[in-house]
Amino acid sequence: MPAERPAEPLARSGPAPRVGVVHLGLGAFFRAHGAVYLAEAMAATGGDWGVLGVSLVRPDMRDALAPQGGVYTALELGPDGETARRVESVVGVLVAREDPAAVLEAMADPAVRIVTLTVTEKGYRHEPATGALDLGHPDIAHDVAECLPVSAPGFLVRALQRRRAAGVAPFTVLCCDNLPENGRVVRGVTLALARRIDPALADWIAAEGRFPCSMVDRIVPATTPATIARVAELTGRADAAPVQHEPFRQWVVEDDFVGGARPELAAAGAELVADVAPYEGMKLRMLNGAHSALAYLGYLSGRETVADAMADPVLAAFVRRLWRDEIIPVVAAPPGVDLSAYADALARRFANPAIRHRTWQIAMDGSQKLPQRLLASLDLNLGAGRPAPGLALAVAAWMRYVAGVDEAGGPIDVRDPMAARLRALSDAAEGPQAKAAALLSVAEIFPPALARRLAEPVGAACARLAEVGARRAAADLTETAP
Repeated sequence: MPAERPAEPLARSGPAPRVGVVHLGLGAFFRAHGAVYLAEAMAATGGDWGVLGVSLVRPDMRDALAPQGGVYTALELGPDGETARRVESVVGVLVAREDPAAVLEAMADPAVRIVTLTVTEKGYRHEPATGALDLGHPDIAHDVAECLPVSAPGFLVRALQRRRAAGVAPFTVLCCDNLPENGRVVRGVTLALARRIDPALADWIAAEGRFPCSMVDRIVPATTPATIARVAELTGRADAAPVQHEPFRQWVVEDDFVGGARPELAAAGAELVADVAPYEGMKLRMLNGAHSALAYLGYLSGRETVADAMADPVLAAFVRRLWRDEIIPVVAAPPGVDLSAYADALARRFANPAIRHRTWQIAMDGSQKLPQRLLASLDLNLGAGRPAPGLALAVAAWMRYVAGVDEAGGPIDVRDPMAARLRALSDAAEGPQAKAAALLSVAEIFPPALARRLAEPVGAACARLAEVGARRAAADLTETAP
């Protein structure tokens, strides 16, 4: 038989747009979400809003996208089939660790009006429990002393410093990470670092800069070799960097930009609002909180993906109970939103069998995610005098997970910036309740007042996990037989 003909290389269909956005952290999520919105906004209303991506450390994304001119395929995975589309809003990629000066030069260009970020919670070099800049972090110490930075806050500050020196207006900083009041957090760490470098610079940023909050929502599983092969099969084009995502998407943006300069995101379906907080609180607690609970309990129960967890009647009943009894009571609904209907829609999205969103992937960086995803809801319930055993069990499952040994005695590949410290604390304590107390002592995650209130319920949940395992412990809180 003749050899199968290789797929044609992916290429841009027309002239690239001019760069108007620099994006720090060009991973799968932004390319499946923000870059798609920008492509659609430019298609609908024009404008120079091409994206120059920046990989802060690794060259992989640059190396994959450069031969394709920044073009890639977004593969939508619906319950009834797949849809592939070409995305052409990204026009290039820089690697900050290789050439930080080139990144600063690009960010200082007056044509760049917006800098967006998806660097994950840990990328802001802040303390998750307080939101304050971690001045003791070695990257921050470096960025105070050196003009060529290594951290995301460092690039923001040093680029803004260049713009101020050149008499150029600041760019708008638009955070697209899952942080409560994400714009406020990024503004806080940026100003704190700027003040260490030059107080006058910090005053200028505070007066002239804008840091709108935003809420982003789309489930984006990691790209795998199978994804690359499937895209080639569907499109007839070789794509080294496709992304895959669910059909649903949402982007709610606080309409506060320097000089009002922004793409017409509403033309692509984004919501421009005066206050993002209700949308953000709903999504962080209901979607992300439930995702984290399913990730830890599901992983410990041997469920590889969220869809696998939702196919388990015990875990599905647990997460529905979590929404009904412990999360919805502490969420302020955005205007016109029915929270019970939102929970039903989340359950359908989680159960989508076409989305292989691994519990291990969601479980990453839990020390950075717990405060906003689970602890905020726990705190509000306990403050109202309501027990929250489901949320306490989710926190206990995280504690069991970061101890690094699964229920069968096998090792867990824990990916977390505090992994070594958390493992050492757990290993040094004898018994599940002592381990819980040791981990609750980590003030960067658990504020001391909350840690004291969590000692009994989380300690009891850890003991129950050790006794009967994650799935049976979840079944204890529902009417579902284990």
